[in-house]
Amino acid sequence: MTSAAFQKIANTIPQQPGIYKYYDANNELLYVGKAKNLKKRVTSYFSKTLTNYKTHKLVENIHHIEFTIVDSEQDAFLLENSLIKNFKPKYNILAKDDKTFPYIVIKNEPFPRVFFTRKKMNDGSEYLGPFTSVKKVRELLDFIKLYIPLRTCKLNLTPLNIQRKKFKICLEYHLGNCKGPCEGLQTLEDYNEGLQQVRNILKGNLSPVIQHLKKEMKEKADNLQFEKAAVIKKKIESLESYQEKSVIVSKHLTHVDVFSILRESETAFVTYLMVQNGTIVQTHTIQLTIPLEQNDEEVLIFAIRKLREDFNSIANEIIIPFKINYPDTNILITTPKLGDKKKLLELSNKNVNYFKEELYKKKILRLTENNKQEKNKVLEELQQFLSLKELPLHIECFDNSNFQGSFPVSAMVCFKNGEPSKNDYRKFNVKNVQGINDFATMQEVVFRRYKRLIEEKKPLPQLIIIDGGKGQLSAALKSIHLLKIENKTTVVGLAKNEEQLFFSGDTEPTILPWNSDSLKLIRFIRDEVHRFGISFHRNKRSKGTFKNELENIKGIGKQTITELLKTFKSVNNVRNKNIAELSKVIGAKKANIIYEYLHP
Repeated sequence: MTSAAFQKIANTIPQQPGIYKYYDANNELLYVGKAKNLKKRVTSYFSKTLTNYKTHKLVENIHHIEFTIVDSEQDAFLLENSLIKNFKPKYNILAKDDKTFPYIVIKNEPFPRVFFTRKKMNDGSEYLGPFTSVKKVRELLDFIKLYIPLRTCKLNLTPLNIQRKKFKICLEYHLGNCKGPCEGLQTLEDYNEGLQQVRNILKGNLSPVIQHLKKEMKEKADNLQFEKAAVIKKKIESLESYQEKSVIVSKHLTHVDVFSILRESETAFVTYLMVQNGTIVQTHTIQLTIPLEQNDEEVLIFAIRKLREDFNSIANEIIIPFKINYPDTNILITTPKLGDKKKLLELSNKNVNYFKEELYKKKILRLTENNKQEKNKVLEELQQFLSLKELPLHIECFDNSNFQGSFPVSAMVCFKNGEPSKNDYRKFNVKNVQGINDFATMQEVVFRRYKRLIEEKKPLPQLIIIDGGKGQLSAALKSIHLLKIENKTTVVGLAKNEEQLFFSGDTEPTILPWNSDSLKLIRFIRDEVHRFGISFHRNKRSKGTFKNELENIKGIGKQTITELLKTFKSVNNVRNKNIAELSKVIGAKKANIIYEYLHP
C-alpha cells in the first residue's frame, strides 16, 4: 500500500484502543498489532522513513487493513495474543520453541491418580506444570511416591464398587506405597489431603508437607507406634534435605516471575525464572525471530506474555532489567537495583548469556558436521546471488571495535570451505590512526592484512566482507587499489543493522532471500567477527593494556587528564567539547593544546 493510497483511508481509522490487521491481495493475514491509539500507530507505518527491509516489504504488500476496537489497552493485549496464536502471521515475532513440555496430571476420577503426561486434554483433570525437564518430572514423581502414598492402579474406585468389595489390596499396599482405598481402608478426605501435599511439593512449598508429617509423627508416637513414627521422621529429614538443595532465593519472596533479554539484530533470547515461595521452580529460555522494527520493550512484552501463559504463571510481580509499559495494570513491574531481586535478575542474565553461547557452539558443530557437498551448495548459492567469478571457498570479514569512543581495535575472521578457520583469525591494534576514525582504521588494517599475504605469497580470499557502512567499504577499497589486487578478489560491505550486502557505487543493496542458507552463512560470519572483536577488546580492557589517548598529548599531565575524565566521563566526550567548554575545566592554554590534538 502506497502512502497516497493510505491517505484515502487515514481519516476513517479510529483513535481508540484496539488491534489492527494487515492483509495482502490474497486476503492472507500478514501482521497483527495492538495500539492504545489505532490511528497514531497505523499512521506511523506510512509516515516515517523505513530503515528495515522487512518492514518496507510488509508495508508494500498491505492491500487492506481491518480494525477491532476494544475498551482498554489490556483488552487489546489479550486479543492480539489470541489472534497471533490462531493465525501465526508471517511478520509477527516468531518464537523458536516447538518443544512439547511434560505435565504432571491429577486425573479427574475417584481417588485421582498422579502421573506423567505430554498431552494436555480438556477432560476436567488438573494439569500441573508444564515442566522444562523430563528428568525433573520423573524425579518429582519418584519423590512423591516415597513420601505420599497414592494409588497407581487403574481400578474404577467408585463408592459403589468399593462398597460392593469388588477389589482387593495389592502388593503396593503391603509395601506401604498405598493406603488401600480400593477396600475402603482410606477415606477420600485423607486421600485428598495427600493430593494437596503433592501440589505443595510441585510448587516448591515443602513447609506445609513437613508440618503435616510432623503432626502425623507426633500422633504415631503418642499412640506408642514408635516404628511408624521413626519411618515418618526419616521422611521429614529427607524432605528437609531436599529443601536445602533447592535453589532458595529468599524466604521473604512469594510468587515472582523474572525475565532477562539479550538482543542481537533480528534475534532475541529471553530467559524466564519462575519463583514460588522463594524457590526457583522453573527456568526456560526461548529464541525469538523479529521480522520488523520492534524495539526491546515490544519484544520483551511479547515474550513475557507467551511464557507466563505457557507456564500458567500466577505471579503478580514481574522482575525485569528495564521499565516497560506492560498492558496488564494488575501486574507489578520491578526493576531492582539491590537485594534478592537484583540477584535473581543477575542469575537470569547469566542464563540468557549461557543459552546464547551454547546455541553458538551448536551452530559451529552443525556447520562442521555438514558434509562437503552441502557446504559447497551453500557457497554456490552465495556465488550466484553475489555474481562472484569464483566459488568463495575462502572468505574473510573485518570489523572495528571501540569503547565509549576510545581505544580502537579491529578484528578479522576467516572462513574456509564454509567453516571457521580459527588459526587464520587476526587481531589488529591500530598503529597509525589518531583518535576514533573508523574509515582510517579500516583502511589501515585491510592494507596490513593483504600486504602481508602478498609478501608471504599466500592466496587471497575470493570474498572480503567489510562490516560497516559505505564509508568503511570505500576506505577498505582504497587499500585494495593501493595493493593492486582489485581484480583478484571481491569486496562487499555489510550494513551494520541490516543483513544487506552492497558493492561500491551501488545505489541499491543486494538482499539475499530471507532464511536462505547463504544468508545464514553471512549471519554466522557477522556474529563470529562481532564475538571475536568484542572478546579481544574486552580482554585488552581487563588487562589494562590500553593507553589513554590523552596521555599522548605533550604538555598535558595526569592531573589534567584526571580532571577532564572526571568531568566529561570519556575521551569521546572530551573530543566533542569546544574550546570554551574545555577551558572552564582546565584553562584556555591547555584547552587549546587538547583541542588542536583531537581535531587535527
